[in-house]
Order: sequence, then structure tokens, then C-alpha cells
Amino acid sequence: MSDAARQIPLSFDHRPALDAEDFIVAEPNMAAVAWLDRWPGWLGDVLAIFGPAGSGKSHLAHVWRHRSGARLVAGSALSVDAAAEVLAPKHRLVVEDADRGVDETALFHIMNMVREEKGSLLLTGRQAPARWPVGLPDLRSRLAAVQVVELLAPNDELLAAVLAKHFIDRQLKVADDVVDYLLPRMERSFAAVARIVAALDRLSLAERRNITVPLARRVLDHMTPHEEETSWTSD
Repeated sequence: MSDAARQIPLSFDHRPALDAEDFIVAEPNMAAVAWLDRWPGWLGDVLAIFGPAGSGKSHLAHVWRHRSGARLVAGSALSVDAAAEVLAPKHRLVVEDADRGVDETALFHIMNMVREEKGSLLLTGRQAPARWPVGLPDLRSRLAAVQVVELLAPNDELLAAVLAKHFIDRQLKVADDVVDYLLPRMERSFAAVARIVAALDRLSLAERRNITVPLARRVLDHMTPHEEETSWTSD
């Protein structure tokens, strides 16, 4: 490889680790993990996991999908015509983001078929199903009766572990003092963890620098809550 090629910062797609052994179990998510571990002994055929963006809903959904052999679909992809197809052959299904843009009639039919075939349905959303903006009365009644479990706001221990996981997922080596600096100063959410680590990765790559406390300080100084992308300038 030439010296010129070595100097070009290359950006690769980031793929998060979503296997069971990669999930960090801590007090804020223990209840949800315990409910998934109870399958197939759920109290009913439907379980809903809800919590804020980036709180681990998708990771847990993938863990249960692998364990149960379920299919996984986005709520926005449901349709009445394909309801039976997505449930076949095991009648086990994960519907992610079921509180946003879902075909209400399709979801109602799926819930009925799961019950009739003694299957299992896992729903994820940002709010409890009883608070979803549902117009179909029959579906609203069914959702109000499902078993729910909440992913709670992260504590320091979990935030630190999730920060470490995001760095590892991106194959970034970061000293403990960077995590210690970020924890008391960052927005306390999993979504913020993902944004901050992604921003640190971009800035470190662009400037060919290790991720250090001064670099972390610059990222936090430029970042606003819920920001998805940030423009960076070198010092």
C-alpha cells in the first residue's frame, strides 16, 4: 500500500452487534430481559416492550427473534394482504416501531391470528400500547390488554457500558478517562450515546487523531440534544 493511500481516511459502514451475548443486562432493562426469558410462558400471546429511542428495544427484539424463530418486520411494512404470509409458518412475529405508521387493520388481524394459532407476538414502541394513537376501537381495546414491560432510563453504570459497547462495535480503542469525562456531561439517553460515538469516530478519522478527552470536549461543545449530524472544523 502506498503512503498516499495510507493517508486517506476511509469510512466504513457501522454494523452494531445484536447477538444475545452482546446485550448489556443492567437494572433499567432487567424486567424486559426477564419477560423474554419467560417465553413461551408469557401471560398471553402478546408482549410489548416500550422505551425511548436507542434504549435496546431493537436489540432485544433480535435476540428473541433468534431464540423463537420468529419473523421480524417494521410496523410501517404491515399490510392486510400480507398478514397471513408474515406469520407463516410458526405464527411468531416481531413488529418493531408498532406505534408509528402501522396499518391498524393489519395489526388487528395479526393479533387475532396469533391468538387463534397459539402463536407469539412481540411489539416494540416508544410508548406503552395503551397510549398509541390508534383509531380502530377493536385494536385499541386489544392493545390496552397486552402485557407490557418498560425499558427504564439508563443509570451511570449502564450508560458507561453502552458507551464502551458502541466504541467496541466500531473497533475504537478509547481510554477510561474519555468515558469518565462524557458521563456527567452528555445527554442521558441511549440515542445520545450513539450520536456521540458516531461523531467522535468521524472526527477522529477526519483528523487522524486518537479519541481523547479534548476531542470528546469538542464533540460535546458542538452537539445539541437530539442532533443527528454535526459539521466539524479543525482547531
